[in-house]
Amino acid sequence: QVLLKTTAGDIDIELWSKEAPKACRNFIQLCLEAYYDNTIFHRVVPGFIVQGGDPTGTGSGGESIYGAPFKDEFHSRLRFNRRGLVAMANAGSHDNGSQFFFTLGRADELNNKHTIFGKVTTFVKTFHRICLLFSKMMEYIPNIVHHEGASKNFSLLSFGEEAEEEEEEVNRVSQSMKGKSKSSHDLLKDDPHLSSVPVVERLDGEDESAEHDEYIDGDEKNLMRERILEKEKWRRNHEELRKEARQLKRELLAAKQKKVENAAKQAEKRSEEEEAPPDGAVAEYRREKQKYEALRKQQSKKGTSREDQTLALLNQFKSKLTQAIAETPENDIPETEVEDDEGWMSHVLQFEDKSRKVKDASMQDSDTFEIYDPRNPVNKRRREESKKLMREKKERR
Repeated sequence: QVLLKTTAGDIDIELWSKEAPKACRNFIQLCLEAYYDNTIFHRVVPGFIVQGGDPTGTGSGGESIYGAPFKDEFHSRLRFNRRGLVAMANAGSHDNGSQFFFTLGRADELNNKHTIFGKVTTFVKTFHRICLLFSKMMEYIPNIVHHEGASKNFSLLSFGEEAEEEEEEVNRVSQSMKGKSKSSHDLLKDDPHLSSVPVVERLDGEDESAEHDEYIDGDEKNLMRERILEKEKWRRNHEELRKEARQLKRELLAAKQKKVENAAKQAEKRSEEEEAPPDGAVAEYRREKQKYEALRKQQSKKGTSREDQTLALLNQFKSKLTQAIAETPENDIPETEVEDDEGWMSHVLQFEDKSRKVKDASMQDSDTFEIYDPRNPVNKRRREESKKLMREKKERR
């Protein structure tokens, strides 16, 4: 519990250190260091919020006790659903410093954006002094840090020396009037609930709560990592089971389809056998069909073996053709030809020579071709003469 003493009254703040331990520790430590002394509420929005905690009074200053902005601390039970809540002000995600604000009404748009760490009862304009009444974090020792303010440049002013003297006097008075933070033992001396004996004695200055606070993030990370690994392992096992189930389903479907095809072939074969004995042509056709089906089954599938088989058949055919030609005499022409599948291999093509025995006497050479060039001057002159003769004949008519 923290009491803010202001020029317009006191503000009693109840801190929720269990829900927001980092924010409460930061706020208490800054209070013990007198960090908020003589600061103002630089932002007041009626019906919305009252913001303060910036030593510069501009809304862009302030630092946390951790030396850097600390992470947000959201809780499922804490929502901006009423007035009187105190939360950390930030410029973005995980950017908490020293600034905080009070809510003046319901603000659902701030949920999961700002850390709520306490509640208040009254509102004022300017801080005067802050006193720590009671806290579960009383073991924190104030870490006195001297925050140096920005130096003013008086060289560009015409009255720079006077302004500088006034500034030094104001700083000297403020330093002399600055009060120290007081605990509940100093303010409530007659409280029977307070004891001069500490509840828990420390051993060798060991700060267990601080150590726990330092390692709490590591424990949370380890727990989250274990959960992620378990979830990933479960998902991987689930994917493997699904893949195995799909493979088994495909195998069962293929086996069932093969069984149906075999049953259909056997039924067709039985029906053919049970039919009446066919005539000679049909029987011969079926024998040929069975012969070629057996050969087709012996063929290899597409690939290197199929190519080798094709080349072997081609070489076999070439050797068979060469052997048939060599065995047949050139002048031996049988009178009657017997029809078989291999007779055509040794057959010789013969036809009657119908060339003329007598040559044309007017032809110089039977193999000479006439070449006529229309661009030749002689041919041009002949064409002109023929055209002239044709015109004369027409005129005579």
